[in-house]
Amino acid sequence: MTTQTTPTITPAAPRRGRPPRRGARTPPGGSGRRSPLPVRLSVLFVCALWIVPTLGVVVTSFRTVDAANSTGWWTLFAHPGGLVDLTTGNYAKAIEQGDLGSAFFNSLAITLPAVFLPILIAAFAAYAFTFMTFKGRDVLFIVIVSLLVVPNYVAFVPLIKLYASVHLNGTFPAAWLAHIGFGMSLAVYILRNYMATLPKDVVESAKIDGASHFQTFYRLILPMSAPALASFAIFQFLWVWNDLLVALIFVGPGDKQPITIATNGLLGQQGTGWELVTAGGLFSMLVPILVFLTLQRYFVRGLTSGAVKG
Repeated sequence: MTTQTTPTITPAAPRRGRPPRRGARTPPGGSGRRSPLPVRLSVLFVCALWIVPTLGVVVTSFRTVDAANSTGWWTLFAHPGGLVDLTTGNYAKAIEQGDLGSAFFNSLAITLPAVFLPILIAAFAAYAFTFMTFKGRDVLFIVIVSLLVVPNYVAFVPLIKLYASVHLNGTFPAAWLAHIGFGMSLAVYILRNYMATLPKDVVESAKIDGASHFQTFYRLILPMSAPALASFAIFQFLWVWNDLLVALIFVGPGDKQPITIATNGLLGQQGTGWELVTAGGLFSMLVPILVFLTLQRYFVRGLTSGAVKG
């Protein structure tokens, strides 16, 4: 009589890299793997480099004159009892003493034309470099892009002499022309790279239908390039709005001074008045923050799409 033995079945070891079962949840963020510790520490360090100075500006803007001139802003956290001495009067004093209301509108008068004009001109140029064929196109594009390495202060002396000959120094057009010239190379570079990623079949179809370059540009290419236009608009707006050097040289203090010069004027000769400078600085930050939050959904799209090919 024979006895049957039941074979023992050993479960197979799971394969490494086996794909997850259908229906299994994947943690948000993709593969679900946590970033290495050095990467997370690096991100925290970079965030601290931005957050700590901003926190210092915010705290100083609410401190009294004696507290701001005698101790650092970080002492407020070491002695929380000083919270009762915080005040909002610095903002009213800064706006009144520095005439930040008029300076605010002067900054708008300088910034808006210095943003829209280079976008309009650079968009025309980027369309020509992308969809039109002419002799020396690539060489001319390289020359324009190479101007990015030239610092703007190199051209200050010739520009001052040129503006003086046509009586432009101390006027808004002087600042407009300076910002337009210094920002044109980057605008052409960003917009041309983005337009190179657009489907050329659309342009060919418009050409077959009898559309001119002007119609193709305004009705097809310009609406499709909205992310790149918004990306450069954010860059240019922040640069022009926060600019102090060009404003000091070509506009100067006075009734046409922008908010950067007015805020700088709040600092006393003996290094006092930091509570007013920080209050004026936070007041001037309201518009750039609003612009960035409004256009941020286009920001990454415009930069990454232009970097894929072109």
